[in-house]
Amino acid sequence: MALPSDTLKWSAQLEVARSSRRLIGDKITLPQSALEALLAAAPVVSVQNNSSRNLTSSFDPFNPYSFAAERHAREAFQDRQQQLPHPLTFRIVNPRNGRAVYAGIREFSAEEGTVGLSNGLREALGLQDASSRTSRDGTPGGDVVMTDGTDNLKPETVTIHAKQLEKGTYVKLRPLEAGYDPEDWKSLLERYLRDNFTTLTSGELLVVPGARHEQFRFLVDKFEPDTDGICIVDTDLEVDIEPLNEDQARETLNKRLAKKGRQRESPEGSSLGGPVSLETEVQGQVLPGQYVDYELKKWDHSQDLEVVLQASDEDASIDLFASPYSQHQRSKPRADEYVFGDLSGRAAKRLKLSHSNVDLEEAEALNISVHAWQDPKQERTDDDRPVSYTLTISTTTCQLDTADEAPSEVSADEVICKNCRQVVPKRTLPLHEAFCYRNNVSCPKCSGVFLKSSEAWKNHWHCPHDDEHGNTPSSHHKHDSIFHPEPPLQCPSCDFQAFDLPILAHHLVPQQGPDDPSFTDPEVLLSGLTPHELADGARTTECHLCSKIVRLRDMKTHLRLHDRDRVTRPKPRLCANSICGRTIRYEDVEARSQKDQLGLCNECFGPLYVTTYDPEGKMLRRRIERRLLQQLIGGCGKSWCRNPEFCKTGHKNVMGQDRVVSAKDGLPMVKPIMDQLAEGVTTGLVFCVDEASQTRRNLANIMASEGEYELEWCAKALEEERGDVGKARDWLKDRAPRIAEVIS
Repeated sequence: MALPSDTLKWSAQLEVARSSRRLIGDKITLPQSALEALLAAAPVVSVQNNSSRNLTSSFDPFNPYSFAAERHAREAFQDRQQQLPHPLTFRIVNPRNGRAVYAGIREFSAEEGTVGLSNGLREALGLQDASSRTSRDGTPGGDVVMTDGTDNLKPETVTIHAKQLEKGTYVKLRPLEAGYDPEDWKSLLERYLRDNFTTLTSGELLVVPGARHEQFRFLVDKFEPDTDGICIVDTDLEVDIEPLNEDQARETLNKRLAKKGRQRESPEGSSLGGPVSLETEVQGQVLPGQYVDYELKKWDHSQDLEVVLQASDEDASIDLFASPYSQHQRSKPRADEYVFGDLSGRAAKRLKLSHSNVDLEEAEALNISVHAWQDPKQERTDDDRPVSYTLTISTTTCQLDTADEAPSEVSADEVICKNCRQVVPKRTLPLHEAFCYRNNVSCPKCSGVFLKSSEAWKNHWHCPHDDEHGNTPSSHHKHDSIFHPEPPLQCPSCDFQAFDLPILAHHLVPQQGPDDPSFTDPEVLLSGLTPHELADGARTTECHLCSKIVRLRDMKTHLRLHDRDRVTRPKPRLCANSICGRTIRYEDVEARSQKDQLGLCNECFGPLYVTTYDPEGKMLRRRIERRLLQQLIGGCGKSWCRNPEFCKTGHKNVMGQDRVVSAKDGLPMVKPIMDQLAEGVTTGLVFCVDEASQTRRNLANIMASEGEYELEWCAKALEEERGDVGKARDWLKDRAPRIAEVIS
């Protein structure tokens, strides 16, 4: 098989530029001169002329001789031009160690004489930045190399060849760790390969990032065709995952079974979460290291919100996070990415959200997450028990609560104990103080009172850097891990380092960073993004409408495209059966002519279909007449039927009494419908349908009566969401044009 690489000859030796987080997967950047050299070396190919103009002056489509002459002229006339193969792939070789890897091009924007490589390609080639190499690298034993005081360290150099690869049909991957669950990595792997890779190299390490900064590591083991590299663009690639050995396969199976077992044991697992309502207490539980996600969809945006989380155990390490669901923030709140949060050591967590907060202005919903903290250095075991809690969301007014700060009134016959600060009667004060000073101790910093022999007092601590305090070693360790980590926390999307977890979380959400452009920057003003979104907007998130991974900086534009499609989307076609809630797909309409289709869905048209040739539709109209008469005379026999006009069963279900209709009485009732059919009008058809379709049609009529969306769109939304009215309203909001928009 001859490949374009047989004719495209290009190679260069370039210095490796400093690492960049913009390059992911097998992507590289080359200088502009490389593009010019590639175009100059590109093979000349023939391009068929598809112009609509005639090449012969006397062309006559009805003259076979001139038609043949025109065809011969078009076959002979071909444009020949230089064309680069697609996709453009390269083979990169490190001359220092002989390692080679294949790569795809991202853009021609590198500085002259340099090539930009992703971190994965650097590792595969065994490269390092010059800044990270020390003078001890010169000798095998690590001895210091004598120099003349000048810096002789030079950037690494690689050799790049243009090399087009065959389309891959099969690849075998081997996980490097046991316990990988296909439910966790299958969709991630497909999306990661599609977005970040053009080629795959045999023997390379494939690291797929997962949720919560986890990583799935695979070894690329085998290809079909059997080569050392394949192209994975515009090809159906079969991916097979096989364990490295039998021990790993056995361990993976055991971990999967254990995971499924924990999921079946609902008393020992985390709650499922889901939608919540105002003023409603929600009880749940969460395992250490896991999250339970809730969603508040509707509330009065002119009122303040208060979110209260209460753990059942006073010593439980539980956290509360909240993030508005908007165009700027669509991910679930997590410990390293949230807008509002309470990570204190108290068992009771409280968030007060003001309605005037800028983050809540365009919020479509409020995502709330309950998290049970776990030491990241410790793995979860089967002995871990979930933490029970109650969650309440209510409306409130964010005013300073001075009730708790005001001192309690003391009557004339009462006095406050100087040790425990409790109010006791004067007559019992000597007895109380004798007992209190002997058994209790008061913390001089927080005024907390403890039993001298209690574990709480022995483990009581105060942070020397802030005002936080607690009574358990785990709470102390949690506080240090979150607010005083060593070393500082690294942003996964840029070079920013945070000195505590809240700083990192607020860095990942739209914020103004110290190195970001100012709000008056022209690019910021034109983009409509915050400065930090523009600077660090390469971080991606998933579109809630199409599930496509989109860069954060492009999300607003992406959603505008969805909104444009929503307004211009053609109205769905509703089944002509007046009690059917199904819509007709356009491909179904094209499959039959309008005359045969009658405007009915497949389910309603199915009983009427026969293979007999009937060009004028006379036999079809007789079948329709018989079916309507059968409904009137005998009924459909369905208990849910609500077709009182043209069904005996439906009339009894609705009216509560039988109606006897003979064939003589039924023919005049059916005749108007048959006359309309003869004229091509199908709006009068009324066939009994299944319960789900009938219910959806009734719900669609109710929703359409509200005057916001047309009946066809309401029926389509209910059909897509299987009759769930709440989800159907969300579907309409995201995908259907309003009546006012259609009119305008």
